[in-house]
Amino acid sequence: MAGGGRITIETRNVTLDREYAADNPELTAGPYVMIAVSDSGSGMTPAVLERAFDPFFTTKEVGKGSGLGLSQVYGFAKTAGGHVKIYSELGIGTTVKLYLPKSSDRPIMPGIGAETASLRPASGHETILVVEDDEDVLAVSAESLRELGYQVVTAGNAAEALEILRGDQAVELLLSDVIMPGGMNGVQLTVEARRIRPELKVLLTSGYTAAALSLEHGLPDNMNVVEKPYRREDLARKLRLVIGG
Repeated sequence: MAGGGRITIETRNVTLDREYAADNPELTAGPYVMIAVSDSGSGMTPAVLERAFDPFFTTKEVGKGSGLGLSQVYGFAKTAGGHVKIYSELGIGTTVKLYLPKSSDRPIMPGIGAETASLRPASGHETILVVEDDEDVLAVSAESLRELGYQVVTAGNAAEALEILRGDQAVELLLSDVIMPGGMNGVQLTVEARRIRPELKVLLTSGYTAAALSLEHGLPDNMNVVEKPYRREDLARKLRLVIGG
């Protein structure tokens, strides 16, 4: 980070389910260790993000970088049976999440994973307003919520969401990305939304970790957040907790 900044490193035990593995064929569903490295740097454009793992690709000046850093991380993760995800917003910063298969000295008893996977996720009937600037992510999120039984209303940015909330559309919960274009992020949207509807429940989502959001983007400690990528079961459970107060 040329102008200085903050690096946040976090670790966490996570479980990647079959649905997530189906979208990422190199993965096997199961327990993983997640290592996240977040910065408060300049971020990447979509074009740069698309090539971030390419060997020898770099946006730095000649002699300032080899373009092999992220390609080596990707190769290491894949060799280990793992996975890498990058979330980046121009002018905001970047988070790289490395998923490595979790190891245990004791063998996992057969059948435990199958029983867990067969549990039906918590469902609901409430109306949820989903706010997401990425059209593909918005479509997938809306579909997942409908499969869980919810009614879904969508908005591509904060301004659209506020327009809906000023109308007579019934909405019990706001599900919004934190980092969005247009001058208003998810935290600011929450404040304005609750001025219009004080009883509104809110759940925020982000590819950045909660610690990084708190340090760099002013996320209040009492704000409910579910991190991307999330399992449908995790989202379903979090929704019921938030809606239930």
